[in-house]
Amino acid sequence: MDNYREEIVVKKNRMVNNVLHAMLCVLMVFCALLAAVSLSSLTMSQNLVMSIVWTLVNAGIAFLIWWKKDILRLEYEYTFTNGELDFACVMGNKKRKNLGTMRVKNVEACGMVASGSFRRYLSMPGLKKHNWFLNRDGNLLYFYYQKNGEKHIIIIEPTQEMIDMIKIYLPRGTFQTN
Repeated sequence: MDNYREEIVVKKNRMVNNVLHAMLCVLMVFCALLAAVSLSSLTMSQNLVMSIVWTLVNAGIAFLIWWKKDILRLEYEYTFTNGELDFACVMGNKKRKNLGTMRVKNVEACGMVASGSFRRYLSMPGLKKHNWFLNRDGNLLYFYYQKNGEKHIIIIEPTQEMIDMIKIYLPRGTFQTN
């Protein structure tokens, strides 16, 4: 019997992000219109260099907003399959970025972020921290492991069902309770 679970983590309070996303879309359209108007008036302009710069700046702002606006609609996806945990980031329900795969049996320490053991690992020098969660008040779980001589800590926001499934595959004594 396979142990499989897939979870998608979304931000609990998305109102601020939705309002900001709508404002950025309006700003993007406004900058694109300004760029189009200033491009059409290039031939009648007395200062050609300033008109070209103004056109490029507005077009650049519109392009950057279009390119980065989906970061406000971020989701994390965790997939657990028989001891392997896959992490992915989904932006705007369109772009999916694979963050990595971790074999749970290679984890040296695991536990809840609220526990005291988390602070001990967090203070290690040379630690690479991966925050793959959206809600700070959520049920946060950490994994500490070493890969290629580098220390890593991953912080995720799984449900209790996934935590129970992960515990089955962890090496004995790895899950920290205090």
